[in-house]
Amino acid sequence: MQQPSRKQGGFTLVEIAIVLVIIGLLLGGVLKGQEMIENGRVKSASNDLNGITAAYNSYIDRYRRIPGDDGPQGTLNARGGSWGNAVAAGNVNGTIDAATGDAFNGTGEVDNFFQHLRAAGFLTGDANATGANALPTNAWGGRVGILNAAGIQGRANNAVRLMACMGNVSGKAAQALDAQLDDGAPNRGSLRATQGGNNTVPAGAAGAYNEGQVYTVCRDLT
Repeated sequence: MQQPSRKQGGFTLVEIAIVLVIIGLLLGGVLKGQEMIENGRVKSASNDLNGITAAYNSYIDRYRRIPGDDGPQGTLNARGGSWGNAVAAGNVNGTIDAATGDAFNGTGEVDNFFQHLRAAGFLTGDANATGANALPTNAWGGRVGILNAAGIQGRANNAVRLMACMGNVSGKAAQALDAQLDDGAPNRGSLRATQGGNNTVPAGAAGAYNEGQVYTVCRDLT
């Protein structure tokens, strides 16, 4: 007896084309979403650096002292409000003690810097936090610190400038941040960057950005 013929199962070319289009749209949406997230982080970091710069200058305008270096203790406590005993005084020597090793550890006068700005109401956060706990966190999970040394800057004559620094910034984001705030080059201008961003400040600015690397970026406050 003759067996009935069976139709072979499978997708038509039209069906395969539709599936491929859908997959392409999904992948495009995911990539676009990731790009939007990264752009949002860069914008957030830019706002943070601008905010710290504004807070620093506003503090000097109000108190005629440098945040972090301000003191003595009795002067701070007499202001009342958030200026409790946990807000430490600086040594009032006219500069912020913030060497390379202090920037992301909150040592020297680095934690004082953020304590004073918070107690004055120029930055949000706990004015009583000390050490590394006093440091804000940036959009990439690294710390935000203060540097008052020549190491990362790569300037002629080893010039020293006070800078706000961010650790753990991706290469692509560091380049975008530099382009937004400065000239897009890691070794010149008001924003300097160096490879190695695990909450450390390596010496010497990078010669060029590499998207596969992680950076510490530091921007002039003065």
